Amino acid sequence: MKQGSKTKLLVSVRSPEEAAVALKAGADLIDVKEPSKGAMAPAEAEVVAAVIETVAGAVPVSAALGEWATNSVVEAHWHLQLPLDYIKWGLAGYTHTPGWGEDLLDTRRQIKRGTEVVAVAYADHLRAKSVPPEEVAKFAKRYRYKVFLLDTYVKDKKNLLNFLDADQIAELVTTLQGGGVAVAIAGSLKIEDLKKLKDVSPDWYAVRGAVCVGGDRTADLDPTRIKKWKDALK
Repeated sequence: MKQGSKTKLLVSVRSPEEAAVALKAGADLIDVKEPSKGAMAPAEAEVVAAVIETVAGAVPVSAALGEWATNSVVEAHWHLQLPLDYIKWGLAGYTHTPGWGEDLLDTRRQIKRGTEVVAVAYADHLRAKSVPPEEVAKFAKRYRYKVFLLDTYVKDKKNLLNFLDADQIAELVTTLQGGGVAVAIAGSLKIEDLKKLKDVSPDWYAVRGAVCVGGDRTADLDPTRIKKWKDALK
């Protein structure tokens, strides 16, 4: 991260109504997904379009498009017609084999200018049967991705810090930012976890459950919790 820059707050929403709540509470980036169906489960394209209309350019908008597969671009056809700033596919089920990544690059080449594809890594990659975060980070740097997201695949009582410690996360963030890649950190973190991550300076912390009523990622957003996160990142 550039000297003097501050970590911003990404809030995941499931509807235009939630987007309005998140914006008013101070979200710096609005991410659209369907949290009841998984880490990267997409919302319907109509919902994403309504969120974009609600945000009206006030902040960037991203959308989760599911777990990558060979037909991902076809499956996301209507989403990809929308003026999104960022899109992302998870890599669950994408095994770490020699020469991996060429098909991911082919997918990226099919995305229109103005929309950036986020490189996504799961800290619990063994549970996701996906590529280890450090390998995705090398890939993102080598192929000049603009943004990297570190998340967890399984949404249970464990969070990011159950799989990577603060030093490992800090090293990953510093290395990526040094290569010109912005970093978002997610993974079911709670606001109290920021104390353990005091030496970590991502471009965004990405939250959902931590800013929902009762800490339940499938419940409604709680603007008071969003504001607490904003204050904690000042």
